[in-house]
Amino acid sequence: MSEMKRDTVMDYRPGPQSELPLEEGEPVLAVFLADHRRYWTDHGAMIAVGIAALLAILPLMGKADQLPVAIAAVVIGLLLRGLYFRSEAFARRWQLTDRRLIGPQGRQVMLLEIDKVRRLLGDVQIVTNSGAKHLIKHLADGEAVVARIEAARSARAKVAR
Repeated sequence: MSEMKRDTVMDYRPGPQSELPLEEGEPVLAVFLADHRRYWTDHGAMIAVGIAALLAILPLMGKADQLPVAIAAVVIGLLLRGLYFRSEAFARRWQLTDRRLIGPQGRQVMLLEIDKVRRLLGDVQIVTNSGAKHLIKHLADGEAVVARIEAARSARAKVAR
C-alpha cells in the first residue's frame, strides 16, 4: 500500500513563525502590515462590484424580482468572508531588509531579482526577473511601499557593483 503524505497546505501558519529567519547582521528597514481601514474598504469595493453585476445580469435573465435577495446575499456573504479571513490577513507581514523582501509562508525575494514593483489599488505587486509574482495586500499607502522597495533595491544595486 502506498504511503499518504501530508499536504503542505495543512502546515500553513500565518504570522512571524512562518517567516524565514534573518541572516546575521541583516537589518530590517521596514515592515509592511495590512491596514484595517484598507481591508474593509477593499471588501466594500467587492460588495459594490457584486451588486453592480447583479443589477446588470439579473434583469437580462428576467429575474429582476430576485434582486433584493441576491443583493442581501452578496452583502452578507462578503461581510462574513471579511470576518472569517480577517485574522489571517492581519497576521501576514512583509519585512524589507537591505538584501531581500521576506514574506509569509517562507516567501522571499532578493532585491536584485525584482523586475517590477507596482501599485494595484491598495496592494503592491512584486514581479521578479523569472516572472514570479508576489502580492502585499491591504496597505494603507501602497505608493510609499513601492518607493521604499525601489529605494532599497537601488541601494542594494550600488553595493553589488
